[in-house]
Amino acid sequence: MAFEPFMQILRGIQAKRMNVGIGDVQSAQQMAFLRNLQKEMKKEDALKIPLDELKIVVFDIETTGFNPQHGDEIISIGAIKMHGSSIQEDVTFYNLINIDKEIPSDIVTLTGITHEQLTEARTVGEVLIEFLQFTKECTLVAHHANHERNFMQYISTKIFHTPFTHRIVDTSFLYKIAEPNIQISSLEGLCEHNGIPIIGRHHALEDAKMTAKLWSIYVEKVKLLGCETLQDVYDQFARI
Repeated sequence: MAFEPFMQILRGIQAKRMNVGIGDVQSAQQMAFLRNLQKEMKKEDALKIPLDELKIVVFDIETTGFNPQHGDEIISIGAIKMHGSSIQEDVTFYNLINIDKEIPSDIVTLTGITHEQLTEARTVGEVLIEFLQFTKECTLVAHHANHERNFMQYISTKIFHTPFTHRIVDTSFLYKIAEPNIQISSLEGLCEHNGIPIIGRHHALEDAKMTAKLWSIYVEKVKLLGCETLQDVYDQFARI
């Protein structure tokens, strides 16, 4: 794309005129890319696209805790693409993320990710840029999406100095419409309820794959209830 050559020129100009290091220039490039990408994503309103035609990236993150404002960090991101209710099994994304402190022992036990595994990984800024390139033109979906949204918003503001404006749809919007009396909310519980094998729990990519299977099942169910678009889903969810 034309954006990269432009940034190569900008890198040279900034290094000469501002006497900044390459890390500062790369950060400027990342910020400019993110802002440009978010502008492009606003061109099409995903709420009006039929669910059968909606391009989706289902994703999951593993973190050192639940509160980025108190120093918790993302250690891995996994994602898989869908088109409507069809899962694109061979179109996936997975990256570990380097952090500068030890991973709590309970998180190592839960995820299987060790500090040694992260030493060769890239920074969260670099991985997030690559993730957003992967998700371009797609609506984001996550299970218990407030967790993902909280970390994405915090990182985007802290590192790129711009808000995270991508829509993230929670799977609960679908299963609470399709089965309003259901008392299950955990990923493993919903998978068991729907006959989905639980494989690699708390591995970001494997969790994303299981979430994609849930989305596929419940998209078909809400379509039978008259939901043709995400806007229909939002409208019906608001009436629950």
